[in-house]
Amino acid sequence: MSALTIKWYDAGQEKTQTIYEQQPSKNPGTVRIGRDPLRCDIVLSHPTVSGLHVEIFFNSQQQKFFIRNLREQNPSVVDGRRLTRGEQPLNQGSVILLGQTNIQVTGISTIEATVLSPPPVNFRSQPGHTPVVAKPLLSQHHKPSYGLQCPRCDRVSPHEHLEIGCQWCGTSLAAAASVLVTPNQI
Repeated sequence: MSALTIKWYDAGQEKTQTIYEQQPSKNPGTVRIGRDPLRCDIVLSHPTVSGLHVEIFFNSQQQKFFIRNLREQNPSVVDGRRLTRGEQPLNQGSVILLGQTNIQVTGISTIEATVLSPPPVNFRSQPGHTPVVAKPLLSQHHKPSYGLQCPRCDRVSPHEHLEIGCQWCGTSLAAAASVLVTPNQI
């Protein structure tokens, strides 16, 4: 899974956001940026930013993140070039100017998926000993289940929270590791 990290200043505070290639959003397949919190996934407060200004998306064929301008009357500037129509690829270090707000691409990475396998069965291999099977993680009344381990705070949330995010710190669970859990861990 690919990820793009951006950084900007809003109301005097540094903000950072990581965008994942399959991140849940208000417009599936894209992450929209602008002033309108009803239509945008990343909300900027500066009055020179349009309500719905640009969107960032991952092109799986080219394996790159792109930016698309959504306001011809208030075009974005990407790496010093006005983007009035169409789309442009984003690179590490790219600078996006939306109105008077600068956004910098601080990182582009590929996150390897982790495949989980069941724990091995424990056998004693000494002569004369009966093999001992490791105790199951869960009682017979509970079926094994999986949860999502937050990449920021490491707490485990149920899979139903994939689109909501971590219930403790609010981080997107798009890049969360799937872990085997007992019912009392969630």
